[in-house]
Amino acid sequence: MLGHLPEETTSFVGRQGELARLRAFLTSRRLITLTGPGGVGKTRVALRAAHEAAAGPDFPDGVCWVDLPTLDRARLLVPTVSRAVELADHTPRTPVDALCEWLADKRLLLVLDSCEHMAEACRDLVGDLLTTCRGLRVMATGRRPLDLASEQLLDVAPLPPGGTDALRLFTDRAFAAAPALDLSGPKGTTAAADICDRLEGIPLALELAAAHAGHNTLEDISTRLRSRLDVLDGSDHGHGHGPPHRHRTMRTTIGWSHELCRPADRLLWARLTVFRGPFDLESARAVCAGGPLPTDEVAPALERLAAQSVVERRGRRYRMLDLIREYGRQWLRDLGEEQAVTARHADHFLELTREADAGWTGPRQVAWFQWVREAHTDLCSALDLLLAARPDEALDLVGRMILFWSCCGHLHEVRGYLEQALAQPSTPGPHRTRALWALGVAVTLHGEYELAQELADRCVIAAQRDGDAEGLLGSAYLGGLTDLLAGRADSALRRADEALAAAPGPVFASGSRLRCHVIRVFALTARGDLDRAAVEAVELRAGCVALGERWTRSYLDYQLALIALLRGEPSTARSHARSMLESKRRIGDNFGIALGLDLLAAALAAEGHSERSARVYGTAQAFWRTVGHPQRGTPELAPIREQCERSARSGVGDERYERAFRLGAAADTRTALGSLLDAARDG
Repeated sequence: MLGHLPEETTSFVGRQGELARLRAFLTSRRLITLTGPGGVGKTRVALRAAHEAAAGPDFPDGVCWVDLPTLDRARLLVPTVSRAVELADHTPRTPVDALCEWLADKRLLLVLDSCEHMAEACRDLVGDLLTTCRGLRVMATGRRPLDLASEQLLDVAPLPPGGTDALRLFTDRAFAAAPALDLSGPKGTTAAADICDRLEGIPLALELAAAHAGHNTLEDISTRLRSRLDVLDGSDHGHGHGPPHRHRTMRTTIGWSHELCRPADRLLWARLTVFRGPFDLESARAVCAGGPLPTDEVAPALERLAAQSVVERRGRRYRMLDLIREYGRQWLRDLGEEQAVTARHADHFLELTREADAGWTGPRQVAWFQWVREAHTDLCSALDLLLAARPDEALDLVGRMILFWSCCGHLHEVRGYLEQALAQPSTPGPHRTRALWALGVAVTLHGEYELAQELADRCVIAAQRDGDAEGLLGSAYLGGLTDLLAGRADSALRRADEALAAAPGPVFASGSRLRCHVIRVFALTARGDLDRAAVEAVELRAGCVALGERWTRSYLDYQLALIALLRGEPSTARSHARSMLESKRRIGDNFGIALGLDLLAAALAAEGHSERSARVYGTAQAFWRTVGHPQRGTPELAPIREQCERSARSGVGDERYERAFRLGAAADTRTALGSLLDAARDG
């Protein structure tokens, strides 16, 4: 089952009528859009409905949530939806075609939250998906409809101000901010009811007001709101009606919260709006400190903003709701700081990218992969700014991202960024050569080997011109990889040896050098020189283990498993296949997981575990589907796969083999992999 739904971290209040209508719509309509002004609770209602749907039987392939407020470019929509449905396509198809094919046979609910940010792109994508994916249903939220013919609208109104739901929501949140709050007397009860009435039952406004209960009495909050809101339209606020007035009420409440902040907190609020996605304290300090906001003041100011519901804390990271970000961004513009803080944001993510690249061979490699996933939206924002203003630095950033982004499911995006960056005028040199190399890796993963070879040749010329040793090693890796995939092992070995001889140095001095040594191992195995390949692979693997490096180690385990199978040592092959899969799971590389499962299935078949082999092989096919390929790998793996299937089929017969294969192919990939690894460990 696909999908990861956000947790509901606070109590859900009311909305039973809306939920009942949504349940009915989800059984009879394919597109339901929840509409209403900002802050009215569309997201929360949709999230509760999504959790209910996920617990029911109607969507056996899952319920997938797509958070759109973090996106600032329409071109990010399809890749973001693809990741939400666990598609990491490695084919040269258009991302839309790949997504449509992936969802074509699935009974799935796709939830698109806050479509107003890219309404046209959402409308086009939803139209394509509903046309081609007959089992798909879409639930969207937005301030306005998508305007598709099949759309069923559900207007989400504020909670009735004089009803119990608005009062309960406000008091729940007020008690969270002030656990000792006393509402037993008539004054407190009257003030709470007055606040709900003046804020028209708008949930976000109620939550912002309640957050101040820790430092203000409810009577004070009511009085201050009355003075602010009465000024809003020059009359008693309670007589206003309709979305425009509610929007003004919402903005006024945000403005009131802004006024109650300390000057340092207001400045931090404004500066934090340059983050599109979740951010941590270290990034907040790096980007937002300066001038009247010293570095040591950022942490306490951030905590105060969290206490006032200006930012939400999720683990060690924070995020800002869209309406609150919009308000703060205008303040950033009014302060005249938007350009400077946005540039600092880009500088920060460029520097972190350099650190991630430098730490590729070290113990923090897995942590860097996790950071790249979490920071993806802000990395894209930084890259967009650099592409527009600083093309050389854009090349630097995107050239360092290829192996991270390709493993994390961003292959189409990184290729698009690389092509865009290389098309711009830039200074010849190592950054441009590295970007050429990165583009070559991307097109190799897309299966375009001739183009990859052309790019490798261009990298060699550029690196030789510039005396760029790292560029030579990178081009040798790229050329060697394309040689191996085309069955030219001798050429791959020659490339690697020539590059390593021309740029001598310690094996683990850089990722490029280490990868050239891995090309040697692959080439030796392909040539049948198994003893030399095994010796070199074991030595390199030991170095990776000592350093805590996982990506290279996983491919050395791949080679050692392959060598063991060729030598007739299936238990050794099973051990290395399991080790490869452990590394690939920690990195999150579905392509590598699929390769590892193929080897594990072959090892199990060779050991006589035919039914288990068939099930593992089926799970491997499920992972191959997530990358859009039936199977990939170097040529010497093909006969092993064929022998695996023949052996397993002969061991249990076609009927039992097919049944086990189907069970593996239909299993939830996330849970199935863990179970298979546990079983492989036990033998």
